[in-house]
Amino acid sequence: MKFEGIYTPVITPYREDGSIDRDAFAAMIEHLIGAGVHGLINGGSTGEYYAQSIEERLELATLARDVIGDRVPLVVGTVAIRLEDSIRMAEHAAKIGAAAILVGSPPYAVPTERENALNALAIDRAADLPIMLYNYPGRMGVNMGEEFLDRVCRSSNFRAIKESSGDINRVHLLARDYPHIQLSCGMDDQALEFFAWGARSWVCGGSNFLPAEHIALWRACAVEGNFDKGRRIMSALLPLMRVLEQGGKFVQCIKHGCEMNGFFAGPPRPPLKPLNKDDKRQLEQVVRVLRRAVAEIEAE
Repeated sequence: MKFEGIYTPVITPYREDGSIDRDAFAAMIEHLIGAGVHGLINGGSTGEYYAQSIEERLELATLARDVIGDRVPLVVGTVAIRLEDSIRMAEHAAKIGAAAILVGSPPYAVPTERENALNALAIDRAADLPIMLYNYPGRMGVNMGEEFLDRVCRSSNFRAIKESSGDINRVHLLARDYPHIQLSCGMDDQALEFFAWGARSWVCGGSNFLPAEHIALWRACAVEGNFDKGRRIMSALLPLMRVLEQGGKFVQCIKHGCEMNGFFAGPPRPPLKPLNKDDKRQLEQVVRVLRRAVAEIEAE
């Protein structure tokens, strides 16, 4: 499987009582497919998998597959503290016909590279599907280093890596020493650099509510090879990325962005709280300027 384009980690809309609004979830998926994203991820951190029971995660993966059909690839997230839960997610992904699974390090345990690799290989055996690794040491506590990569790459299912370390030297390492692993941007403010080093895909939470603008950057860099245009689009996107990352309000901003577009997203689940009025105003202003700037660049 080749990972090409914009892969959106879909939000999970919750009602005020914390229950999942399945109709709103399906509506988001339809909107994103209609907007032209190239793949969808269910069970990512933007979808708040960590605040869901394993039964909810299994059900949402099934619902996502039913809504998507064969229109775009579905990638199912398997990250969990317990290996048993990751294996259940992987087996379920294979059962429902998902295109691939997302495999990260188990949070909090802080395994060695060997232990982490054996964990990932166990998940691989459970699904036997193409895998996108998810390296996010800021959340998981460990880095997928060279020993890890050398071990897991003995299986041909490990096709790509969403690199979210924020360390540009990791991008260099992956591009130069692991060219057989497709490089996927997992650090939004480094998207331009990822594309310059050969990334063909971008897993971006902001594409939940700004799909056209994220597609525009991918197209300029990865398709057209026009990095002059790409730099201008990236410059327009950077204020948004700063807002999304400040103060640990990433999911809340994504959800408010979706509601700005007329889609029900609801509040995040605890311990997260919705944005306050000032935060909402700031995001709305940034989005207005961004949309206008990207539209002008695209119209030239």
